[in-house]
Amino acid sequence: MAMAGKVIKCHAAVAWKPNAPLVIEEIEVTPPQKNELRIKVIATGVCHTDLYHLFEGKHKDGFPAVLGHEGAGIVESVGPGVTEFKPGDKVVPLFISQCGECRFCRCPKTNLCERSWSSERYASMSDAESHFTCRGQAILQFMGTSTFSEYTVMNQVAVAKIHEDARLDRVCLLGCGIPTGYGAAINTAQVTPGSVCAVFGLGAVGLAAVMGCKNAGASRIIAVDINEKKFEKAKVFGATEFVNPSAHSKPISQVLHELTNGGVDFSLECVGNVAVMRSALESCVKGWGVSVLVGWTDMEDFSARPIQLISGKTWKGSLFGGAASKVENPRQTSPMPPPSAPLAGLEI
Repeated sequence: MAMAGKVIKCHAAVAWKPNAPLVIEEIEVTPPQKNELRIKVIATGVCHTDLYHLFEGKHKDGFPAVLGHEGAGIVESVGPGVTEFKPGDKVVPLFISQCGECRFCRCPKTNLCERSWSSERYASMSDAESHFTCRGQAILQFMGTSTFSEYTVMNQVAVAKIHEDARLDRVCLLGCGIPTGYGAAINTAQVTPGSVCAVFGLGAVGLAAVMGCKNAGASRIIAVDINEKKFEKAKVFGATEFVNPSAHSKPISQVLHELTNGGVDFSLECVGNVAVMRSALESCVKGWGVSVLVGWTDMEDFSARPIQLISGKTWKGSLFGGAASKVENPRQTSPMPPPSAPLAGLEI
């Protein structure tokens, strides 16, 4: 509270330009304005989307920036108009806002929000305005969050208050990776009991997708990755079988068709590679197979033969696992999530 209303100087990892190492710098963080709160970041994860922006997307309007969008912290101070937060509250910053008023927030079919940075600035992956400066220069807030800073400022519509007993070094993963994969299986794919699933990519998002398939009651969960060192960890999360595409001379979709008598019921692509997205779709059974795009990329177009969809398959996309960000995060950090919650059963 001693710094409430004042500029805070702190350290952050600044990405001055694409395809270059981050630099630990002293930055200035403004006080929160109307409907904003300043958060002391206690823990942060590293998501592949951070690396995607730095090494793959490399959009010139997205730098300099402080990366990071998977964090947890404590409210340091609040601005005028903030009613649902107070200093000392434990919170998770959200890269998807939930204003509760726009046409998307009022629609139960989606978790999108018009007030999110992603409404207009997919390429630069940040709002045009920022609360950071360094060496007299404005520094962008990546995905509206920037958890690679000791402090950040966010609008209250993009922050979730969590349980006071939550372990911040664990629940920071609820800022992206866990809900993204878990929710893609539960909310978007709507995996059914007894079904056969394939999860492509066994990073944090893919492992969460495996966990979602298991908790949905899938009878077989085939984990697909070119790094076989990940298989043991995937087994812990619920995978029942493992396939390394590099170990086969035929397309992975054909391998999966042979393993499953015609294709899997559900496939989830958790890599962010358009070729893998197509393989995941082609791995599904005709008639009712559902394939979900989960991995983040905006670099290339993706394509498929029309017969893949004409034959009855469904191709879907999932952002943040289809979870309503401000609603779901508090549920998942409570001691006993309500059974009706879409992500119920997820334990951190």
